Amino acid sequence: MSLTAKWRNGMLYVGVVAVVAYCLAPFYWMLVSSLRRTSDIFDTSLLPSPVSFENYQAVFDPSQGFTRALLNSLIVAGVTTALALLLATFTAYAMARLEFRFKRLILTLIIATSMFPVVSIVVPLLKLFTDVGWINTYQAMIVPSMSFTLPLAVWNLTTFFRQMPDELEHAAMIDGCTRGQAFRRVIIPLAAPGIFTTAIITFIAAWNEFLIALSMTNKSAMQTAPVAISKFSGATQFETPFGSQMAAGVLVTVPLVVLVLVFQRRIVAGLTAGAAK
Repeated sequence: MSLTAKWRNGMLYVGVVAVVAYCLAPFYWMLVSSLRRTSDIFDTSLLPSPVSFENYQAVFDPSQGFTRALLNSLIVAGVTTALALLLATFTAYAMARLEFRFKRLILTLIIATSMFPVVSIVVPLLKLFTDVGWINTYQAMIVPSMSFTLPLAVWNLTTFFRQMPDELEHAAMIDGCTRGQAFRRVIIPLAAPGIFTTAIITFIAAWNEFLIALSMTNKSAMQTAPVAISKFSGATQFETPFGSQMAAGVLVTVPLVVLVLVFQRRIVAGLTAGAAK
């Protein structure tokens, strides 16, 4: 290998390490801060000394209601992801395979709807959900979340379906499958990488949603994890429990990391299988 090639590879590795370090630094500091004692929370050392789990004990204090908030987040994010994938899969397949007038305009409108800031739709939805009695319900958080997760899922899956050759359906139909059977037995299994990737993006967006959950709930039993963290209280009204908030942040992030690792295996397996298999 020439000196120039070695220099380029070295710079590439340095760049990758720098980007990874930049992305992981906030999470590392959150983890370290969560393991400090309350009296040491403003310490600037790279490692906690001594290591303390008092912040995690405070998070799971029954008065905080954090366990229930985690369950609420799981329900809202899980249902939102399932509904978004179900609707987006059929919509994206139709957009990728069917030819009709104004298709490009419709796709543009779909992605444009996700660009509206959440704050612009919260007040009208709050008035609507108050009138129909949906305040402090799961559907009051799931339905608005679909407004930004569904367009994103449709756009991602449409691009993925377009990359799949039409000959796959034609071959299946020659073998006796109907269009629906070809879609279910051939296209869906081969589209697993795109579906799993979209599921990850959708779930993370719904899991991290804050403003809608804050606006649509006023009972602690219905609040999601991000809302619960924002309402953590210290020993007095003038104290901000940074340690407990850091510990709760770690607990909220861990499920996302596990989810990505689990789905990455399936994505890689689907990519390596290929259409020929």
